[in-house]
Amino acid sequence: MIDLTEQFRERVLAAAVDKAPLRIRGGGTKDFYGNKPEGALLDTTNHTGIVAYEPTELVVTARAGTRLAELEAALAETGQMLAFEPPHFGEATVGGCVAAGLSGPRRATAGSVRDFVLGVKLLDGKGEILNFGGQVMKNVAGYDVSRLMAGALGTLGLLLEVSLKVLPKPPAEATLRLELPQDKAIEAMNRWGGQPLPISATCWSDGQLTLRLSGARAAVAAAREKIGGEAVADADGFWRAVREQQDDYFSGEAALWRLSLPSKTAPLALPGEPLIEWGGALRWLTFDGPAALVREAAARAGGHATLFRGSDKSAGAFQPLPAPLMAIHRNLKRSFDPQGLFNPGRLYPEL
Repeated sequence: MIDLTEQFRERVLAAAVDKAPLRIRGGGTKDFYGNKPEGALLDTTNHTGIVAYEPTELVVTARAGTRLAELEAALAETGQMLAFEPPHFGEATVGGCVAAGLSGPRRATAGSVRDFVLGVKLLDGKGEILNFGGQVMKNVAGYDVSRLMAGALGTLGLLLEVSLKVLPKPPAEATLRLELPQDKAIEAMNRWGGQPLPISATCWSDGQLTLRLSGARAAVAAAREKIGGEAVADADGFWRAVREQQDDYFSGEAALWRLSLPSKTAPLALPGEPLIEWGGALRWLTFDGPAALVREAAARAGGHATLFRGSDKSAGAFQPLPAPLMAIHRNLKRSFDPQGLFNPGRLYPEL
């Protein structure tokens, strides 16, 4: 365990004097995500250690540079897990996991990264150490500031420590596969999602719907009987490949779009077939055409589109915000980082 808080604080104070932007980076596994990182490197990977872990309380606190794999291994020893199944994409860190705000296949039923953040220790742009939240679900009144850090891509401050809620691993799991066209798969996922079935993940691609059941053995067995389909042999490998984008769908050099839509949205009139997760609410699309075409289609459906991976991000990685929402973002940025030191432009060019 290594605590570099004071070194980070000195670095931030020096940057404030010089008005020199800082590029906060952990394992660097999400460097492709968001707009291009700018500023002098501030590496968090040596700020490590699981500070506190109480399995009976279902909470763990770790420093930002702690390897995500190390944390998950410690949880596995007691039969627990990070239920939002964060992707690693390599040697990911806990701080990067929270800052990126990305969740895996279980997100639609378990919740997102933000839902599991209980508290954070943060270094702001004035070199002050701030503590938000705590280590229990109900800890303070007022605004839940700690959860603002999930998905902020380090633009509000440098995460020092994060407290996360953890959950027990399910006693039984099974993965099934059915042959269904896209429209029928979307209908089936939403129909089953409204029933008391222990579905913990779904994925449709290339005419095949794969779904995972998790829970009590009797519940999983009953659901298998009701849904049908064929059992998938290497289920863990399949879901890992989807989570880590090692599935064949994600190969190639084309830009990768991430569309967040109402789950019942019919297949969009866009070139190519998507890979669909989260009961229809998350749709991946490989497409090198105009960004406006994808974003307009997503907006018409009541959602939004993110250029998740691609070399040309001149249109911005994230869908532009309406003026009132952008004003809120600016005010938040000004409050936490008045000189704009941290990851400038990473989330939106205006920040």
